[in-house]
Amino acid sequence: MAIRRRASKRKFEGYDEDILNWHVHICSVNNFPTAAGLASSAAGYACLVFALGQVYGVEGDLSSIARQGSGSACRSIFGGLVRWYKGELEDGTDSIARSIAPADHFSDLKVIICVVNADRKKTGSTDGMRRTVQTSQLMQHRVKESVKSRIDSMMEAIQEKNWSSFCDLTIADSNEMHAVCQDTFPPCVYMTDTSHAVTSLIHQYNELKIAQGDINHKVCYTFDAGPNACLFVPGAVAEEILAILLLAFPPDSSETPDEYVRGIRVKPITLSKELMSLIDEDVKSGRLKYLIHTKVGDGPQIIRDAAFSLLDQATGLPKSAGCIS
Repeated sequence: MAIRRRASKRKFEGYDEDILNWHVHICSVNNFPTAAGLASSAAGYACLVFALGQVYGVEGDLSSIARQGSGSACRSIFGGLVRWYKGELEDGTDSIARSIAPADHFSDLKVIICVVNADRKKTGSTDGMRRTVQTSQLMQHRVKESVKSRIDSMMEAIQEKNWSSFCDLTIADSNEMHAVCQDTFPPCVYMTDTSHAVTSLIHQYNELKIAQGDINHKVCYTFDAGPNACLFVPGAVAEEILAILLLAFPPDSSETPDEYVRGIRVKPITLSKELMSLIDEDVKSGRLKYLIHTKVGDGPQIIRDAAFSLLDQATGLPKSAGCIS
């Protein structure tokens, strides 16, 4: 409705006014876990709003519309590094996102997602946040004290391309958010033993890099409301990190390496003794479901090749039975 309202204010040159009464067939498919704490709703709603904007010829900022479906979706309307402004108005209309840096701001930045559990989480993000606001004293401190200061520090780190500071701030904010979840009554427990094992490995890796005087190749983790770790990794050490993860969290015997590491392919490498020392001797397979190796994106894109369309061009119906329409 918000898209149609905005479209109604435009004069459609060469279009029939009936465009506002079109019935739109939408087909949506995720290629990563849904409702598992990996911002699937953000991706879905951002894509939906962007696509509808293209259909109805709506220009300008769409982030406030995407936010109505999912708060994080307002950020996903843009590519690169994005800031979500909380706004001041009671109706939330000034709570919007703005792009603050392009995707290549931190050169060759990769993203490795450690999927601990791809199933739907027990406590949804909306319900968990509502309970947290109502019961957590630490949440009040986070809102009043931590967030503003950390955002200012993060903006400075991004402006100065201070990767080491960016990493420390990202980790600190993720840790504090999950401390707030634990402070909720009853607690919202999202992270698992495997989640904590990933964080411990990353801290050990960073300590080694600091000792070697190589702070620009530190790695940071962040967790949404779920058990799955999202790692931001400088491209120069992406192969190294993937090799460590494969040894520390090997797949079970039923999975091939190609099934276990999805996305951007890398060549296997041999690790140094120092890096091998980070891996526990008591390694168990199957603790991670799989790894996704990707990079910072440029935001929603229009795919013009009909071969990639989810809808049959002749009938307008979904090509796949797995399509949510």
